[in-house]
Amino acid sequence: MAQLIRIFFLVILTLFLQSQSTFPVTSKAREPHGSWQDVIYTLEDKQLFHSYLSYIEPYLETASGTREEERLVLLLEKTALFFQGTPYVAHTLEVTDEEKLVVNLRGLDCVTFVETVIALTNTVRSGKHDFDAFTRQLERVRYRNGERNGYSSRLHYTSDWLYHHEQNGLLNNISCELGGTREGKKIHFMTSHRDAYRQLKNNDTLFEEIRVVEESMGDRGGFCYLPKDKIQAAASNIPHMAVLAFTTRVEGLDTSHVGFTFWRHDSLTFIHASSSRGEVVVDQNSLGDYCAAQPSCTGVIVARVL
Repeated sequence: MAQLIRIFFLVILTLFLQSQSTFPVTSKAREPHGSWQDVIYTLEDKQLFHSYLSYIEPYLETASGTREEERLVLLLEKTALFFQGTPYVAHTLEVTDEEKLVVNLRGLDCVTFVETVIALTNTVRSGKHDFDAFTRQLERVRYRNGERNGYSSRLHYTSDWLYHHEQNGLLNNISCELGGTREGKKIHFMTSHRDAYRQLKNNDTLFEEIRVVEESMGDRGGFCYLPKDKIQAAASNIPHMAVLAFTTRVEGLDTSHVGFTFWRHDSLTFIHASSSRGEVVVDQNSLGDYCAAQPSCTGVIVARVL
């Protein structure tokens, strides 16, 4: 009888430990300036982070003697490829009413894939290879001025995200240098589709804050992009592992999808979290062909990571 009881408790303990790998954890991490930030993650996310560190370590050594620009491109590429095959999961940031820093390395959408790759790359570039350092980098990438201060501080629009990260030296939009032009359309998709956003639907304060963001975007005179009919001519000058955003003709919206440019076998394609394929993939189509096949695609924004 005692043996059966011991076996029973061992089984219960095993099931409990297994469940903890995906149970959300909320952590309060001390920031250098003394503020506190709430971070939501699972133990599996931490395990994946440490797996990534083991995976990327040989490339850190390989890249140690190369120029910083080449080293950065190599680390971005290997970091993106680490997530190849990771399931596509939408709405991973919409898990709480209060805006918290959500870490999810188990499932990615196109935006969180780009954010995560940049944040992980900058973590290992910084020399601080710990989970708290990664969460600080992720907050820097995801939020206006690198500070999480409610839902409206998240950089929801890609062109707004690019603008702010150009200002803080994280990115450089080279679309006009590639032969592109400026898009001056008025951006208002979120406020025009209020009911599609849980946080905005019944919150007039947040709605007004997002409206102010949209108005400030309109005051900048638009953004540079490369029209789809110029992609092929400009392809040879588009760098490997630049941030890539697909501009759209949808009323009030700037972009509809993001990823990274990817040169493979002398062909320019891109790596992204694909909703149609259900996972992170290096796309089988060339960049030009992909955009040409999308009726709503008007072109692309190309931005170097700095």
